[in-house]
Amino acid sequence: MSRETGNLFLKKELTREDIVTLLRSDDDNRNMLFKEASEVKKRYLGNTIYLRGLIEYSNLCGKNCLYCGVRKDNKKINRYTLSDDEVFDAAIAAREMGFGSITLQAGELDGQAHTDKIESLINTIRKLTDNALGITLSMGEQSSETYKRWFEAGANLYLLRIEASGKNLYEKVHPVDGHNSYYLRHECLKIIQNTGYQTGVGIIVGLPHQTLYDLADDIIFMRDFDIDICGISPFIEHTDTPIWKGGSDTYFLDERFNLTLKMIALMRIIMKDINIVSATAVRSINTTGLEKAIIAGANIIMPNLTPIRYREGYKLYEPKPDAKEIDRNNVSGLNLELLPGETIGLGKRGDTTHFQRRKNKL
Repeated sequence: MSRETGNLFLKKELTREDIVTLLRSDDDNRNMLFKEASEVKKRYLGNTIYLRGLIEYSNLCGKNCLYCGVRKDNKKINRYTLSDDEVFDAAIAAREMGFGSITLQAGELDGQAHTDKIESLINTIRKLTDNALGITLSMGEQSSETYKRWFEAGANLYLLRIEASGKNLYEKVHPVDGHNSYYLRHECLKIIQNTGYQTGVGIIVGLPHQTLYDLADDIIFMRDFDIDICGISPFIEHTDTPIWKGGSDTYFLDERFNLTLKMIALMRIIMKDINIVSATAVRSINTTGLEKAIIAGANIIMPNLTPIRYREGYKLYEPKPDAKEIDRNNVSGLNLELLPGETIGLGKRGDTTHFQRRKNKL
């Protein structure tokens, strides 16, 4: 490890330039970065990996994000919405397999009927599982009333991906068409946080036109916003999107993957007790990507509980890992031989200690 890198780990707060320096780190310094992040995770959160069973509820979407395979104008995919019973079966299976939490994820829709339906699903899931499961929602921008209703129904965590925290880059990957607003995205995040949710943000690493300074700004944004959970995913193109047609002018997949791991490690070092997701996309690039992300500082994984026949329709990127049923003898799907000392937190929600600490400050 270089003296410069070692000195950065001793600083109370990393600057934008410090973060960029660490993102540029070579192999030796990168490994030291991962080691530091692993030690921070162990010291503040222990060595438990928590499960969030993913239920991809619907691929209907009212937005046209330029990188996303389920964007409204993609006519090449079959649209679907799970039936109530399919959602309930997945939630019951999650509890039976020892999951502590589930995530209901969908494209961005709004309106009274949608609000009512999600509220009803949350209420019934709680009853069917004896309120044993944490419920995360990833349903995009909603009204403050909708966020409140879903929270009062029993959802405890909300994930709203911002993808890029800077306005210039945000508007390069979201059409300025009346359906996307950089300012509304930020406003919704603040409403979510003020409503009482554990608040999650997602970003994408390797977007066209993105620089290391953009990524440093993403980290600073999440730190200053005081998030409770983050998902950091490598950008993977989808062939049926405008970004694919325009080509990509930035990192190749391996570079994006390695940069994603560095971002995870830096988030762990900077925000020591938040939850960090090891996103499925890292396994699309590297067969041991989930395990490597955990070594770099992640502590959450999201095994897919969506009925297999629907998964082809929920491809935000390509390729997505092959659809297969969860092995009930290894519900995490992880190779724990690559993760000595780590355990799976079966039956535990894995709520972030950062959230409780943040609540206590209010």
